[in-house]
Amino acid sequence: DYLDNGNNKMAIQQADKLLKKHKDLHCAKVLKAIGLQRTGKQDEAYTLAQEVAALEPTDDNSLQALTILYREMHRPELVTKLYEAAVKKVPNSEEYHSHLFMAYARVGEYKKMQQAGMALYKIVPKNPYYFWSVMSLIMQSISAQDENLSKTMFLPLAERMVEKMVKEDKIEAEAEVELYYMILERLEKYKEALDVVRGKLGEKLTSELQSRENKCMAMYKKLCRWPECNALSRRLLLKNSDDWQFYITYFDSVFQLIDESWMPPPEEEHSLEGEVHYTVEQAVKFIEERITEESKSSRPLRGPYLAKLELIRRLRYRGCNDEYKLGDPEELMFQYFKKFGDKPCCFTDLKVFVDLLPSSQYTKFISQLLEVIPLSATAESEIALPADIKALQQHLCVVQLSRLLGIYHAVDKKQKLTVVRELMLRYHHGLEFGKSCLKTELQFSDYYCLLAVHLLLDLWLEGEESAVWQCLTLLEEGLSHSPSNAQFKLLLIRIYCRLGAFEPVAELYSSLDAKHIQHDTIGYLLTRYAESLGHYAAASQSCNFALRFFHSNQKDTSEYIIQAYKYGAFEKIPEFIAFRNRLNSSLHFAQVRTERMLLDLLLEANISTSLEESIKSMSLSPEEDDIPWKDLRDNRDLTVLFNWDPKDKDISEEHRKLSLEEETMWLRIRSLTLRLVSGLPTLSHTIQPKNSEKTAENGVSSKIDTIRSLLQQLEAAVDSGKKFLEQKIQYPVLGPPPTRMAGFFSNGSCQCQTSLFYLVSDIYELDTNGLEDSAEIQERIGNSFKSLVDRLTDLFNKCKGDLIEVRDGTLKTHPNLLENLVFFVETISIALWVSSYCDSVLRPFKSNLQKKKKKKKESSVAMPPVFTHFLDYVTELQTLTSNVIDHIKGLEIILTALKLEDLSLKDTLLLQEEKKFTKTVQGKVQSSYHHSVQEIGELLKKRLDTIKKLKI
Repeated sequence: DYLDNGNNKMAIQQADKLLKKHKDLHCAKVLKAIGLQRTGKQDEAYTLAQEVAALEPTDDNSLQALTILYREMHRPELVTKLYEAAVKKVPNSEEYHSHLFMAYARVGEYKKMQQAGMALYKIVPKNPYYFWSVMSLIMQSISAQDENLSKTMFLPLAERMVEKMVKEDKIEAEAEVELYYMILERLEKYKEALDVVRGKLGEKLTSELQSRENKCMAMYKKLCRWPECNALSRRLLLKNSDDWQFYITYFDSVFQLIDESWMPPPEEEHSLEGEVHYTVEQAVKFIEERITEESKSSRPLRGPYLAKLELIRRLRYRGCNDEYKLGDPEELMFQYFKKFGDKPCCFTDLKVFVDLLPSSQYTKFISQLLEVIPLSATAESEIALPADIKALQQHLCVVQLSRLLGIYHAVDKKQKLTVVRELMLRYHHGLEFGKSCLKTELQFSDYYCLLAVHLLLDLWLEGEESAVWQCLTLLEEGLSHSPSNAQFKLLLIRIYCRLGAFEPVAELYSSLDAKHIQHDTIGYLLTRYAESLGHYAAASQSCNFALRFFHSNQKDTSEYIIQAYKYGAFEKIPEFIAFRNRLNSSLHFAQVRTERMLLDLLLEANISTSLEESIKSMSLSPEEDDIPWKDLRDNRDLTVLFNWDPKDKDISEEHRKLSLEEETMWLRIRSLTLRLVSGLPTLSHTIQPKNSEKTAENGVSSKIDTIRSLLQQLEAAVDSGKKFLEQKIQYPVLGPPPTRMAGFFSNGSCQCQTSLFYLVSDIYELDTNGLEDSAEIQERIGNSFKSLVDRLTDLFNKCKGDLIEVRDGTLKTHPNLLENLVFFVETISIALWVSSYCDSVLRPFKSNLQKKKKKKKESSVAMPPVFTHFLDYVTELQTLTSNVIDHIKGLEIILTALKLEDLSLKDTLLLQEEKKFTKTVQGKVQSSYHHSVQEIGELLKKRLDTIKKLKI
């Protein structure tokens, strides 16, 4: 009970009391171990658990408790050993055998799962156990590296096992038929699979709607049996003329048959599935009949009308539209709008077909639509407004189409502002209809507000600085009326980040309440900006959110797989495994892992713990690279923000490809930087120059080789990054955010960091050769120190300037200065880690020299120049860091003194009640910058303390 309530200390005490009385009570020992594990004493817990496990317990309580403990330790492989021992002692236990099977499933031991399944079936001949074994064979075939092996060995064996059951007429459940179908499909025996589905076994496929038909359709397509495809889809459309997937198959098959000049065989059935349509005339007639049928139905169906537009599009694409008079697309879309315009889906339906309209007709088309909407002018407003929600939805649909057709893009600034004002008037008017809405419901007129913001964003990109503040104002106002609108929140996140203000973003993101997979698909919105804008604490937290999801995915997926075995949902198992693999090779996962470790080093290494301890606790090693470069998957959802832009302004496939390329290059640079830093502590075993022959044996010389090879890789990665940036790619404003790579190169951080790692190599050489005959190396090191100070000073100069300034009554932020400051802190930290390595090399030399001095009693032992070089360098680092800290104090004072109230919001565009939101927005940006500067300042002060300890 104590464990369940989270009172772990009491649980440990109770277990101890029990153990005093019965010192061999296995279960008490394990429960105590669980308590220890949960209070952070992992090693003690593990020792105690292994004591019990070594005795090979067979009582259920001990086994269950140990299973829980091992799961919490993330050691599922130990559970398999536990049940292997239990099964040996109790060979006929169905329960232990099935636990053993599930334990193997958790660790993905498919071969052993197959054996365990058969062993179970021998003890208790139940069908599910037999098919567990079959499924394990399929899993072996999926995971086999050699495709030939899977096609010639695992799958045929699985097929034979199922055929045996079919012959003995032992197939009982739908899942077993599904499994048979899955095997045949993977063996590419499509004909046999089709026979199974169409035959007696296929009658068991009942759990999903149209499961049999869908499977037949899939096999017909694989076998290119277009007549059957056509007849089946035609039959299904007669049953339900609103099922879009079958329209697509119907059209595909008709045109395939036309291309093959197929003719029906005389005197016989057209096909296995009945009558076939093989000419355009038949298709046109069929669609017209569906529309006539629809007009009689009680509920309006969209399918037939959209199918007509789809057919026109396909005929156009084939260049043969005029012969078949299906009607004018413009007129058809107009009729569709009249019928479905009040449904929110009307816009997305028509969006697909707007390219059927000639661009000269756009304006006429829009005014034609506007004419049929019942809008009425009122005394107090100069524009005609809708009287009910239906009319509002129709009008919204037209406004969205206007944006999509590029009508709003074509107008000048003044007209854009007029449209924005009108949209906001309509938005405020529409709020009347949503007075009874719950907090969790969206207002009917929210899209008006979003569209107005999109227009203002256009103006901002054209150089109108005040427009971005109006965007934020309108969005914050929208959010106050519609607190659950995710689109408002996502757009606010993007704009605040573009302005360099991260503080409001953290709250917005957490109110989105991102669940499960969303940490991977939209997590990039958060992790891209948190650290680069100087919010270190928030950055740590956002990395933790994401990592927690990725790590639990491993554990959760095993549970899903086990449930799928229990309930016979076999076809889901390969999906779960593919899902797990996709997450493990997620680009975002790799980025967050790397950035999280760099961030931890930045905040802790040589401040609260030594660099060596920090690296050890992360089990980092310079030789190991755990990023699956070849299989990286970009799981980001780049279309999560609604967007009504025409195709040429929207995010394209090319943008996605380039963004992935850029993200991968930046990840490579970051990962190599991390590995180079993790290599520093491995070098600081000082070597006596005399045993230089032995250096290869004690492994240190190979360490420096690792560092040098990583440096070469870093140089190559930087070169390809620079080449990439020469393309000067501009992503759409709502497309993927660019990486930090451009800033990293342009502000000089990159050159600083690379030369720091080259310095490591020189210091190492000095360490191996000794001080006597190394004048040249010492001079080289001295020059490196000098140029490093110059470079760091340059980098600091690029951080100077006002972060927020008031220009012509509007605010202008300079996020790039903030990003440069963050890079400065990171670069100076690397400089200090390298310096402490120099320090560890030079200290022993200095004490040796002093000993010599004492022996010879001479005062004239000359100090080698490297000591003075190093001392000067450290002093200059100290001065520079102090200057930056003073600069940051100055920034804090300026930010605090900024009187935002005095900003004249001279723009008449905003109503009085909207101006209060502008104040809120500007306050948030100011506070966020203040917070960033404070966090950066605090961290630099800690770094300054570590510099002071570096005097040799």
